Amino acid sequence: MRPERILHPQLAAALSTLGHTDIILVTDAGFPIPANANRIDLGFWPGIPDVTDILRVLRQEVFVEDIQFAREVRDCNPDLYRQVQDIYTGSGADFSEASHERLCSEIAHQAKVIIRSGSFNPWANFALVASTDPFAWFSEGSNVQPLPAYVTRRQRIKENYVPQLK
Repeated sequence: MRPERILHPQLAAALSTLGHTDIILVTDAGFPIPANANRIDLGFWPGIPDVTDILRVLRQEVFVEDIQFAREVRDCNPDLYRQVQDIYTGSGADFSEASHERLCSEIAHQAKVIIRSGSFNPWANFALVASTDPFAWFSEGSNVQPLPAYVTRRQRIKENYVPQLK
């Protein structure tokens, strides 16, 4: 066994294939997952595991530059919104709006992996856009200048930035 690591072999393998801009879609129990998707079904009882449990683990395992979700999370489910803010504070990630319809019809078909939770929490569907470590690719002593997005993410991490849906 690997302490402090993902034990689910299919999930660990799927995460190891991610590259920059690949999408991980973490869904509630009722999300319509496409038949041909790389589906990892973790939900086994109502609420277990909750989508926030999965997001907390992924926060430790994957660099993320953007988290896309329906505006209803912020506007109609403020507890879930605050929990996701807490999870991704200091990650440097942005929050972006993606309607529930877009998550179902477009993003679900683009996702490299879809992880289904046991969550019955309304609008608990999150598309995580994978990134790279903004510190590893451009070292302080090199003559290579990082793109502005890397500089911004570095600064947000250093300042413990709290992401906001605009």
